[in-house]
Amino acid sequence: MLQIHYIWEWPVRITHWITVACILMLSLTGLLIGAPVLDPAGIDPYTMSWIRALHFGFGYLFTLSVLSRLAWMLFGNRHASWKTFVRLFSREGWRSAFRAFKYYAFLSRRTPYESGHNALAATIYAGIFLLFLFEIASGLSLYGQYAPGGIWSRLSAPLIALLGNQQLRLIHHGILWLLLSFTIIHVYLSWMLDRKMRNGLMSSIFSGYKFIETRKLPD
Repeated sequence: MLQIHYIWEWPVRITHWITVACILMLSLTGLLIGAPVLDPAGIDPYTMSWIRALHFGFGYLFTLSVLSRLAWMLFGNRHASWKTFVRLFSREGWRSAFRAFKYYAFLSRRTPYESGHNALAATIYAGIFLLFLFEIASGLSLYGQYAPGGIWSRLSAPLIALLGNQQLRLIHHGILWLLLSFTIIHVYLSWMLDRKMRNGLMSSIFSGYKFIETRKLPD
């Protein structure tokens, strides 16, 4: 029987789209900061200053969005809960992850039909959140170097001492490419599963609702 289920609550949807916008803007401005305009002839001489200001501003917004989503893991429904992201540690989670892996690896035609995230996807998203947190920590550490003795400089001193300035900058830049690669794969897989399952997966991140065929849900 086809049922309409409310899956993604409004804090999940809002933080999702804010995070998407921030990743795109931070990627664009970050790449420009990495390869700055050294010959500003014919353009506003403060162009790089505006680019850096945008990067810092969206960095703070990104931090707020990620922390808000992490906080909602404690208050949201079961699809938003932190428990969803550690399902791999249970027998049911292993079965869910294995079904999804076989489908993604073209070893099975059976789609990983679940109302929320399958265990494999949830585990990958948990890894993405860890990348988010390190990107925030490394970004604030690099930002703090422009105000020696400031709050971010003092808080990030252990991270700078552990990795060094250039190594931290390289990791910060490398995570950018990992997140962009993930975004491409995420959009493709979401579109593909939406076409296969016809359950409103793509529209659910706007409306929050999915169309669930209950007889297809795993036991």
